[in-house]
Amino acid sequence: MNHNRVTRRRFLQTTTATATAIGFPLVFSSRIFGANERVAVAAVGAGGKGEADTAGAASAGAELAFLCDVDDNNAAKTYKTFPQAKRYKDFRQMLEKEQKSIDGVIVSAPDHLHAPVALMAMRLGKPVYCQKPLTHTVHEARLLAQVARETKVATQMGNQGHSHPDTRRLVELIRHGVLGEVREAHIWTDRPIWPQGIERPKDTPPVPPHLDWDLWLGPAPQRPYHPAYVPFKWRGFWDFGTGALGDMACHCMDLFFFAFEPPAPKAVTALSSGVNAETAPSSSVIQYDFPSKGRQPALQMTWYDGGAKPPRGLIKGRRLEPNGCILVGSRDTLYVPMYWGAGEFLSGAKMDDFKDVPQSVPRAPGEFEKGHYLEWVNACKGGKDKPMSNFDYSGPMTEAVLLGNVALRAGGKIEWDAEKLRVTNNDAANRFVRKEYRKGWELDARA
Repeated sequence: MNHNRVTRRRFLQTTTATATAIGFPLVFSSRIFGANERVAVAAVGAGGKGEADTAGAASAGAELAFLCDVDDNNAAKTYKTFPQAKRYKDFRQMLEKEQKSIDGVIVSAPDHLHAPVALMAMRLGKPVYCQKPLTHTVHEARLLAQVARETKVATQMGNQGHSHPDTRRLVELIRHGVLGEVREAHIWTDRPIWPQGIERPKDTPPVPPHLDWDLWLGPAPQRPYHPAYVPFKWRGFWDFGTGALGDMACHCMDLFFFAFEPPAPKAVTALSSGVNAETAPSSSVIQYDFPSKGRQPALQMTWYDGGAKPPRGLIKGRRLEPNGCILVGSRDTLYVPMYWGAGEFLSGAKMDDFKDVPQSVPRAPGEFEKGHYLEWVNACKGGKDKPMSNFDYSGPMTEAVLLGNVALRAGGKIEWDAEKLRVTNNDAANRFVRKEYRKGWELDARA
């Protein structure tokens, strides 16, 4: 236990070094990569989504040099895939001990650990690839974007549809005006596919020997282990996850945010199947009201999950797929029946009909999905192009997404002051904008 306490103390020194991060420029040695040299990556969270992220980074030419996971069983397949990688259970020990050998950090741990890992890595000067949603709270999203700008490291959020060539072409067409004036969007998912709207389990089974439960909890409040949380169903619990909205909105809403780049919503209104202190509701409908920006009028976006769907009349008899996005314009309506892809114009128009619209958005290198990792790996090696879902983009997007959870937990409508990071019409709702961290895991509270 003495070693663990020393590591936590050093971790606090790193994560609370805001005077250094804000008051003085951080200076890191610039490593020059040879033409065939590989980026040495440390992955935090090797099982679950980490299995896909490590494979994606490897496909992009990265070397998986270090793997960190608290659950040996869940990470077993990845350990077998990368037998040469050095293994850790505590990401703080890994980043501290191996910082001179690490060129980039992948964060695929549960939502409540995203900010602690990403902040420590960035403040050590390490590029970060972090799974969606970028953070567990609105405040953390603001903080990560701020620290990424200060440290100037390469960053990318794991919403790979952002790199789909059809997504980037649709962004060009929408910005060119092929839909006309867009004021209305409807976006939905078939999630949750895990339990929500439930209370905390009452029994206290023993912790399995393959799991370090204390490290899995990390900054979350102490509670007994239960298989209701690990390895997958944590997503529905507020202490660990962000529900259906947090899991899928950074995919399904991405075209909307990418194309319109809206300012922060001025109000968010939530209806749900019922709210409790432990888990997200089993279904919800959330309306976001975005103010006008330049020539773009005010936008209203509605989110649906848990079986709720937009009015069927919006797409005139077409089948509503389990996930999708509808953008309603004055000239045409676009229906994308998936997280990403070409979609359908209700007028019958095809993407090839707009060949006169010039390409203005860079395309990701390589094939889809691999390209999302390649953007980041290339930037880690000093490439001039920033990954396009960098934290300057994905941070504000995540803030807006997670305001939906603030409205859900507040039980109605919230009015939002983005500059002050505060709900203005319901002071009690502000406790959901930030969170308390378990002793020894605190982050600097300023952003």
